[in-house]
Amino acid sequence: MAERENRRGGRRDREEAPEFADRLVAINRVSKTVKGGKRFGFAALVVVGDQKGRVGFGKGKAKEVPEAIRKATEAAKRNMIRVPLKEGRTLHHDIEGRWGAGKVVMRTAPEGTGIIAGGPMRAVFEMLGVKDVVSKSIGSQNPYNMIRATIDGLTKTQSPRMVAQRRGKKVADILPKRDEAPAQQPAEA
Repeated sequence: MAERENRRGGRRDREEAPEFADRLVAINRVSKTVKGGKRFGFAALVVVGDQKGRVGFGKGKAKEVPEAIRKATEAAKRNMIRVPLKEGRTLHHDIEGRWGAGKVVMRTAPEGTGIIAGGPMRAVFEMLGVKDVVSKSIGSQNPYNMIRATIDGLTKTQSPRMVAQRRGKKVADILPKRDEAPAQQPAEA
């Protein structure tokens, strides 16, 4: 998108600074019985993210599917959260999230693991930009509850920088110490 100048010579900002990707998770058709028959409506569940640590979800209802998706996407952009990522690819620590009868467990994973998650949780991780994670959904299979439980867990994520700042220490004091050089083993002949 090229920026255009307005009448006063100033530059007009683009409508959206970051580009967001979106993923349609579920569409539900609902019907209302009226005197002349049935009226159908649609509910859409959408996850939106910038794939760099921001994610949000929204739901929209309308008489037509495209309108429901548009409403859900707008709602998702309004309800975004920022999640700190370790090395830009995984979570800093293991997390549990709950919402209603839904419970999800998310675990950090080594590089190359990929996203091991089912359905709605996978959409959240892909839009968030997580590359390596292992997760399990326990309880409710409802996509609304699964996404809300996942977002609940992700809001509890804390980076070492956040913990250090809260405790008034340095990040190096918070992280576990690693041995600089492993002990040399004598070679057996």
